[in-house]
Amino acid sequence: MMNSLTSSCFASRKLPLPPHNGTNPINLTRFPATGTVAPSSLTRTSRHLKISSVRIEEKPSHTEGTTVDKSTSSPTSVRSPSSSSYSARKGAVSPSPVKPKSATLPGSITSTEPPFPVTVFNALDDIINNFIDPPLRPSVNPRYVLSDNFAPVADELPPTECEVVQGFLPPSLDGAYIRNGPNPQFLPRGPYHLFDGDGMLHAIRISRGRASLCSRYVKTHKYSAERDAGYSLLPLIFSGFHGLTASAARGALSAARILMGQFNPMNGIGLANTSLSLFGGQLYALGESDLPYVVRLSSDGDIETLGRHDFGGKLFMSMTAHPKTDPNTGETFAFRYGPVPPFLTYFWFDKAGNKQPDVPIFSMLRPSFVHDFAITKKYAVFADIQIGMSPMKLIMGGGSPVGADSTKVSRLGVIPRYDTNETEMRWFEVPGLNIIHAINAWDEEGGDAIVMVAPNILSVEHTLERMDLIHACVEMVRIDLRTGMVTRHPLSVRNLDFAVMNGAYVGKKNRYVYAGVGDPMPRISGVVKLDLSLSDRRSECTVGCRMYGKTCYGGEPFFVPRHMDNPEADEDDGYVVSYVHDERAGESKFLVMDAKSPSLDIVAAVKLPRRVPYGFHGLFVREADLIKL
Repeated sequence: MMNSLTSSCFASRKLPLPPHNGTNPINLTRFPATGTVAPSSLTRTSRHLKISSVRIEEKPSHTEGTTVDKSTSSPTSVRSPSSSSYSARKGAVSPSPVKPKSATLPGSITSTEPPFPVTVFNALDDIINNFIDPPLRPSVNPRYVLSDNFAPVADELPPTECEVVQGFLPPSLDGAYIRNGPNPQFLPRGPYHLFDGDGMLHAIRISRGRASLCSRYVKTHKYSAERDAGYSLLPLIFSGFHGLTASAARGALSAARILMGQFNPMNGIGLANTSLSLFGGQLYALGESDLPYVVRLSSDGDIETLGRHDFGGKLFMSMTAHPKTDPNTGETFAFRYGPVPPFLTYFWFDKAGNKQPDVPIFSMLRPSFVHDFAITKKYAVFADIQIGMSPMKLIMGGGSPVGADSTKVSRLGVIPRYDTNETEMRWFEVPGLNIIHAINAWDEEGGDAIVMVAPNILSVEHTLERMDLIHACVEMVRIDLRTGMVTRHPLSVRNLDFAVMNGAYVGKKNRYVYAGVGDPMPRISGVVKLDLSLSDRRSECTVGCRMYGKTCYGGEPFFVPRHMDNPEADEDDGYVVSYVHDERAGESKFLVMDAKSPSLDIVAAVKLPRRVPYGFHGLFVREADLIKL
């Protein structure tokens, strides 16, 4: 049956990209480097990689009928970022990085001569990356991580018209689909993990059946400081701290750069590369290692970063990249987690976006990787999984401080969602349940039971090191608050993650889920539709499927209702949208699929003016909300 629902890969013409080795479209010929990027293959043995700090370059592809803004065609020609603090009160402006001295050589050739301390720092950085902690593991080797369509695009793209090559864009789809993801502005000088790139937003603006694409970096403080310096200033979070010696060396070098005034960590160290959220009348680019960044789309579809937002000084340090907004009350619920007590802190925002007081959760006894959570009408539900942070592992074992602990028993924590302290929080042991993304949750039996739907990572030990070996099984978990009993059962045997549903059903019982098919993770080879109402009768709840075809991969699907303001509309009456890339043809498209049909029929396919790399999470913002930003 699954084969009958499979669609063939779209035929396409290859974009005019520059020559490159293997499948990694990164051009190093213009820059001094001690090594080159090799083709990707997880089965090949990693070699010693020596690369100096270079900016990623790619020959622009000009498609007939597109417009190119020459002022933004180079990564160094982007608009200047705004103040690093975006709030009702004035924020401190971050100090400028140390500027290199310029000298004019004969023949009008300009060279730069950095100050002596900067030269020393960069030399020490190269020593760390090439000798102390070279990228030998495939999970942090740029040769492999930045291969195929995981490779970054070279520069930003101003609003550029797209061609609808199949079907038509429905009138109810007026607005913008915006997706976040990592796109390092410099070729990594050492280890690099997939989660470590600078945040780049890819927005397709749709109006009256026409579409335009815009790609812009989130102008975080880190991105702007490193752009002005011309090289990376801070170690990468997921790949820069592996082993005591390397961690100590990179920590000392970072401290020296800070003392020299090259970087001010008080203005933020995050990448804002994970997701987006719309609440309180603002659109935020999110990454869980920093505060949110306010962004907006201009009337012509361009993306602007307005600044880092601390909600009037009430939000400290960081916030989850997966806040939950109740569609009925307009309130938004969120949290942050960290390596020091309290390891988890819960908070929420009212409809106007005003932050309420923190609720520290001291009953989480050790640091855990809490990437996502769920809400019901009465509760917030957190997962304390087997992935955690252990500084002693770094000191004693010489490994990464973040990893899986097979001896730990996973737990689910339930707290009344309006509580001002954790006195009523309860924890339930659920062995083997490792939830990184939550789909939805709701109350049953008058609030005496909670049902949650989420993918469970069955091979949690591979989560950070070998994502291609991950298998995620979507499960339905039921917590009986009276007896303390937790029951669970699978909804599909397929490898599914990056799942979404109709946003009008957040916190209440829903029927349909749309999930990405890992083939293997993190590549998404198609989308399946699950019917949760079948969970009592069978373990395979798939009722719809569309596979993208050979060499075609997408990202997280997103559900857009056909009639957003019609409460009587069917839950699955709408569209599933996603960016999809054909690796053989080197071409990307934006697909609009009929969410009701068993084969998720393609309603429209939009040929994009250039490649859109694989990324993380996105959302659709309708036109009525865009004009308010």
